[in-house]
Amino acid sequence: MSGTAQTGGGVTVRRLLLGSQLRRLREAKGVSREDAGYEIRASESKIGRMELGRVSFKERDVADLLTLYGVGDAHRRDELLGMVRSANAVPWWHEYADVVPSWFQTYLGFEEAAGAVSSYEVQHVPGLLQTEEYARAVIRLGSHSAPAEEIERRVEVRMRRQRLLADDAGPRLLTVIDEAALRRPRGGPEVMRGQLARLLELAETPRIELQVMPLGFDGLSAESGAFSVLSFPEPDLGDVVYLEQFTTALYLDRPREVAEYVATLERLRVDSLSPERSWELLEGLLQEA
Repeated sequence: MSGTAQTGGGVTVRRLLLGSQLRRLREAKGVSREDAGYEIRASESKIGRMELGRVSFKERDVADLLTLYGVGDAHRRDELLGMVRSANAVPWWHEYADVVPSWFQTYLGFEEAAGAVSSYEVQHVPGLLQTEEYARAVIRLGSHSAPAEEIERRVEVRMRRQRLLADDAGPRLLTVIDEAALRRPRGGPEVMRGQLARLLELAETPRIELQVMPLGFDGLSAESGAFSVLSFPEPDLGDVVYLEQFTTALYLDRPREVAEYVATLERLRVDSLSPERSWELLEGLLQEA
């Protein structure tokens, strides 16, 4: 890995914070996104992506925007322009750009920057909790025509993500897994035994809270697809909802939409087995496997 590569979460946080500050400055000055885009020879949507921290920043563009927004204080300008340089550092997954689509690179940055990742999974065990063998089976299932080298590089990315679990500064994980996902024999019985044993081990980790939605429950789980809610420790950053689709993903950050998903996840947690009963179910599944 290149010596210039940096922790992706730090880069993402700096982009998010810089974008948030640019948005507040623009709104305080009463400048529309369209007018801001015109100032830097860009589209209104480009300004929106900058303010959401989803693109890199050009120092000249930020300098022009600061002038438009009336930021004349030299110290303040230097502080914000310094954030541009640090926000453009290269994250670790840049090395895997051939197998990690741009829409998922955004998620990787959010995941590393998050203080908590809460999720509901229907089809598979969450990526952060997968064993290498289980991950390989799942990735093969979704990429029948991909060459073996590509499969292995994608497995490497999934395993690299899991370093967060050993990092004291890593996020808390709160996940609800549909029992059906635990009963699907991905990779065969031996792989599933290893995966269930791994979940039992992780369920005893203080920062991980694992619950299982039992089979036969006919409530909300029947209507809700998989999703994740990422929360950040920085007070300037609001929660983001991640919805993965077949060839792309949606990122929702409007407070009303986010609140609906947060409430949905809370109901799912209430309707699921408790962490203690979920552990007992996992242990029973392992004995059956």
